[in-house]
Amino acid sequence: MSFHRNGTLLLAAFLLSAPASHAETAEKDPSRIDLAKLIECTTYDVPSYNEFALWLTGPESATAMKTLGLSELPSGNPLLREFQLSAPVTVFGRQTSRIAFASTGPLAVLDEADPHPLAKQLGVTASVDRANKFLGEKEIVSRKERQENSDTVLDTRILLDVSTVDSHPGKTLAGCSYSIEVE
Repeated sequence: MSFHRNGTLLLAAFLLSAPASHAETAEKDPSRIDLAKLIECTTYDVPSYNEFALWLTGPESATAMKTLGLSELPSGNPLLREFQLSAPVTVFGRQTSRIAFASTGPLAVLDEADPHPLAKQLGVTASVDRANKFLGEKEIVSRKERQENSDTVLDTRILLDVSTVDSHPGKTLAGCSYSIEVE
């Protein structure tokens, strides 16, 4: 998967100049981001995530991967870029040494076939709940901001996601989605 598809890189570059929208910590140095907090939606804003994603996928990706202790794994899912961590990370009270990145955020790959206990613990509501598929989210931040002297509105959303996917049988994916849409 490439983070550069469909103009995402161009949009991310534009959004890096947008004001911080999350009430928590903005981080300008992507190497200082705490990966567990980024996955858990507990600290960072959308511009911080965008800066981190550009660092991880851009010209400095080799340095970023070394700094974070990441080794890329082959992915059976074209929508996910998956990595092995050199040391496990604890997220949501669980340890994992595998993470994946979707286009809008990081996900922990957890050794749990049933997503329901984690979703309940996190207060995540299912939008899809079938025998072979679970998809749920919890809104952390939702804010619309009109840009000064402009008709442009930025719709900022930070969501906590829990899901299962066919490409990862017996696993639950959980993490944060960071997005800003231009209206």
